[in-house]
Amino acid sequence: MHLVDVLVQREQILQCNMPDTEDGVAYENQDDEPDAMVEESPADVGLNLNQCGEEATGSIDPAWSMDLSTVLRVKTVHISSPILAAKSPFFYKLFSNGMRESEQRYVTLRIHASEEAALMELLNFMYSSTLSTTTPTALLDVLMAADKFEVASCMRYCSRLLRNLPMTCESALLYLDLPSSVLMADAVQPLTDTAKQFLAARYKDISKFQEEVLNLPLAGIEAVLASDDLQIASEDAVYDFALKWARTHYPKLEERREILGSRLGRLIRFPYMTCRKLKKVLTCNDFDPELASKVVLESLFFKAETPYRQRALAAEEANSTYRRFVERAYKYRPVKVVEFELPRQQCVVYLDLKREECAHLFPAGRIYSQAFHLGGQGFFLSAHCNMDQQSSFHCFGLFLGMQEKGSVSFAVDYEFAARIKPTEEYVSKYKGNYTFTGGKAVGYRNLFGIPWTAFMADDSIYFINGNLHLRAELTIRQ
Repeated sequence: MHLVDVLVQREQILQCNMPDTEDGVAYENQDDEPDAMVEESPADVGLNLNQCGEEATGSIDPAWSMDLSTVLRVKTVHISSPILAAKSPFFYKLFSNGMRESEQRYVTLRIHASEEAALMELLNFMYSSTLSTTTPTALLDVLMAADKFEVASCMRYCSRLLRNLPMTCESALLYLDLPSSVLMADAVQPLTDTAKQFLAARYKDISKFQEEVLNLPLAGIEAVLASDDLQIASEDAVYDFALKWARTHYPKLEERREILGSRLGRLIRFPYMTCRKLKKVLTCNDFDPELASKVVLESLFFKAETPYRQRALAAEEANSTYRRFVERAYKYRPVKVVEFELPRQQCVVYLDLKREECAHLFPAGRIYSQAFHLGGQGFFLSAHCNMDQQSSFHCFGLFLGMQEKGSVSFAVDYEFAARIKPTEEYVSKYKGNYTFTGGKAVGYRNLFGIPWTAFMADDSIYFINGNLHLRAELTIRQ
């Protein structure tokens, strides 16, 4: 049986550990009653807990040992070595390898004074499989003690109790700030996953909580930027925000490059950034030049892949931590753009929309594309669910707009097309020309000339493998 003698001691002491001490009780505190964990059995030995200001270590003292650190107290607890050995590899090794002689009746553990309550809870758990404490801070202390003494069942129990408590930003960040040895334990993964999911959901719309998110520690910003459901304008905005956070928290360039290269940069989905922004990555001093070249080249190769291959690459990363090929739920839909300078300035823009995205447009919704550029001017596409010109039914409309407001005049020829079954080729649906001034848009209210119900029907010719494929060709008029 393990015994814990509690002795408040502020000066250095000479501790005598005698294998033949009666009942395994150390000299100090012989008058006190030990805390009995179970009835004594032939397999029981004594466990001494020396509490001091040093980090705890598990050790087996020789018959005589000199302790030159300040021991606050010595507590002896009766425990059953088979029970502890069965629940903990730490105690199994301690009892099987550490007992020099079969008649040795006790071992000594050194712990910090602040660890006493957690260790006593842990020992009780190894007998009863339950804990008396229910507060988050106390449960975290027991969790760390369970990690230290390798009691996986207690780690799982603490993790489950903490997950069932109301989650707050403070508690979520506390869980993610646990020591790395605890965070890596399988038993704690459900807790850290729940904390990350809470933060990701709490700050899903970064634009509403910019200052709060900017003040999050590294573990917090990682949880937010890792989310697929981040509601943000585009990946360009993710890149800008990550850069702003890094510059705020790591003002030294060397440290900033390290954190962007090893941590935050992996959460930026460069393949979904615009080519204009990727050009800026190449000249951004915050990134190591070699890393910048690598991510930009990888992104350009991804953009050049067929949609099928892009979906395959995304599927391969479905369960990975860093999901650079997985598209987020951007407020502005990504587009592919092919630009031509000769014989006239022209660009071909491809916009794909999922069936469920189109369904959510009803009855009066809009989806905007990310910006693309022609002749130095920014343009965008917008898909609408609106009423036809006679206001007799809902229908699908597509519009082209120019971003810049002001007196700039810009004459453009444009053509809208869509892929249709069974050929799956692009078929022209609308042609026009327009002289843009900033902030204006032009398009067609009923692109396909059919009601919304026919457009969204299961046998609709416009959805191929659940996707609507749109194309817009823009040419600057001479």
